[in-house]
Amino acid sequence: MLSSTAGNLYWVGRYIERADFLSRLIEATLRLASLPQSYGGATNAWESALEAAWMTEAHSARGLPMDELGVSEFLTVDAANPSSIRRCVEAARANARAVRTALTLEAWEAINGAWLEVQKFGTRLTSREDLVTLLETVKAAMQSFDGAAHRTMLRGDAYWFVRLGSAIERADNSARLLDVKYHLLLPRGEAVGGSLDYFQWTTILRTVSALTAYRWVYRDSVKPWLVADLLILNKQIPRSLACCYSDLLRYLDLLASASGGRRGGAHRLASAEHARLNSMKIDTIFSGGLHQFLQKFIGDNNRLGEAIAEQYLF
Repeated sequence: MLSSTAGNLYWVGRYIERADFLSRLIEATLRLASLPQSYGGATNAWESALEAAWMTEAHSARGLPMDELGVSEFLTVDAANPSSIRRCVEAARANARAVRTALTLEAWEAINGAWLEVQKFGTRLTSREDLVTLLETVKAAMQSFDGAAHRTMLRGDAYWFVRLGSAIERADNSARLLDVKYHLLLPRGEAVGGSLDYFQWTTILRTVSALTAYRWVYRDSVKPWLVADLLILNKQIPRSLACCYSDLLRYLDLLASASGGRRGGAHRLASAEHARLNSMKIDTIFSGGLHQFLQKFIGDNNRLGEAIAEQYLF
């Protein structure tokens, strides 16, 4: 496969995953912002959404208001924001169109249909109802692509590059979401384990569709260290860091086997991080600092992305 084709497919996976994550993040923020401002909701919640999406500086540079409309519009339909949902879906479609023959008809139609639906909302939001409808539309469209790819694409390098992009983006998103909750969300003076803390951790679990899974695994009330254990070390959860790296390593192994068994820097980095996650316990992570652990993970994940690009995409 040409490196340009591999790059297009890889970024299809990343942009699709990013659009889905932003939709879930904004939904969660709407829940958090519904709390009274004196109880930690409103502005603090929208600030945390920008932090989790890594767009605080870009939002500030535009001079946009730090409220529901100013942030949600920036994250969803703003054509000038290269990481908005609108632009992510547009970029996914552009990359998919460039490698149209590498995708099945169903996978292409899912991406193309998503772009047509997002376009209908324009570049401004007129109401919260429009925002909620847009988020539901995007989530459904992203799941449609995911299902189409899973059910119709050959298990070959095209499919593996899409999944590789999706897995590395998903790991980054999960780590940022956890870090923002633990490091930024809880207002000063509010007790860890208090009612607000409980509500915020529950919302984080809803964001990654893991609340039911949490109850099945732990059969306990929502506790920060157990949520972190679920989303970092539990391989049964598709959005956990450990599961993402199991997937990453598997796809890199498959790509290596297809190219005669050759492995490079990306495989070594993924193997090292996978082994580190397998050897860790949540108590060790908390004792060394969850924020510090997540910051290191995000940096290592970015370096893996660079290594994948150098090894396969250029």
